[in-house]
Amino acid sequence: MTPIYQTSTYAQPEPAVHKGYDYSRTANPTRTALETCLASLEDATYGLAFASGMAAITTIAYLLNPGDRILGPDDVYGGTYRLFVRVLQRYGIQPAFVDMTDLTRVEAAMAARPRMVVIETPTNPFLKILDISRIAELAHAHDALVVVDNTFASPYFQQPLGLGADLVVHSTTKYLGGHSDVVGGGLATSSKEIYETLKFHQNAAGAVPGPFDCWLVLRGIKTLAVRMERHASNALQVAQFLRGHPAVARVLYPGLPDHPGHHLASRQMKGFGGMVSAVLKGGGQVARTAASATRVFILAESLGGVESLLDHPASMTHASLAGSPLQIDEGLLRLSVGIEHVQDLIDDLKQALEKAK
Repeated sequence: MTPIYQTSTYAQPEPAVHKGYDYSRTANPTRTALETCLASLEDATYGLAFASGMAAITTIAYLLNPGDRILGPDDVYGGTYRLFVRVLQRYGIQPAFVDMTDLTRVEAAMAARPRMVVIETPTNPFLKILDISRIAELAHAHDALVVVDNTFASPYFQQPLGLGADLVVHSTTKYLGGHSDVVGGGLATSSKEIYETLKFHQNAAGAVPGPFDCWLVLRGIKTLAVRMERHASNALQVAQFLRGHPAVARVLYPGLPDHPGHHLASRQMKGFGGMVSAVLKGGGQVARTAASATRVFILAESLGGVESLLDHPASMTHASLAGSPLQIDEGLLRLSVGIEHVQDLIDDLKQALEKAK
């Protein structure tokens, strides 16, 4: 196992001679091991680790200047939307959001010459599948950087750099950590220029993970492959059950053949992941009742752990979108399907939906 270098500062041979490590905000051996691992997982040259996924996304923003535009999907994660609109906008960054499943809208948005295009695929929480290669082509034709949040897919199922992206971002809190016991973030790129800029800001801003957190993520990554296979297998069976339930109006899972992004996901992903969203008939009250009635699924924010979690995005993870043009259906539930016995998960959802009638 990688040692935990619980070290803040390092002995130096003489003043002004920096060989190896000097201060753990700048670098730490356990963090170096994680950053090397992150780069390897994404088939990248460089990796960087952060104290959270939002710290990683915030650091990407240091590539922008006042007046630059940033383009995101119209169902972006609530925390990312909050950062773009309520924080970056104050410093002259101009955000815009479009339905990125419609490439004509993406191309039209390029007329405003965004400096950066941020993609989530599958998106959070509607699980839309975005065409990384085509969006990258459109963005690069207008000199825009392409960033892909690969948290939902994990590098086991999707590697965006090979599809044309410039940067990949992860919340390592989720599938990479895998056990709901650590908060972290990561970046991967093969551009030396981008890496050196972000590395400078990682040190200057200081939103770095501690060595124990890095060790926990490394520990989780050891089982990433087997966990993702089980997550995806369970998620497909849960999605199939929900699609046949009379209380469910719509099921969103890219592994279902009738999902609008199914064929694209089959091309650019090696598996469909462990996230399922469902819209219940009867709206918000029914959804809230069902969310509170589960016994195996835990009502909680976050995702990607070995245990199954259930989230009501409109009032939880995406509450920051209230009053914005990006609306979340009150009847929507987002399920992070864990690795428990799938019949236990189905039986749990069955009894919860019965109580929500």
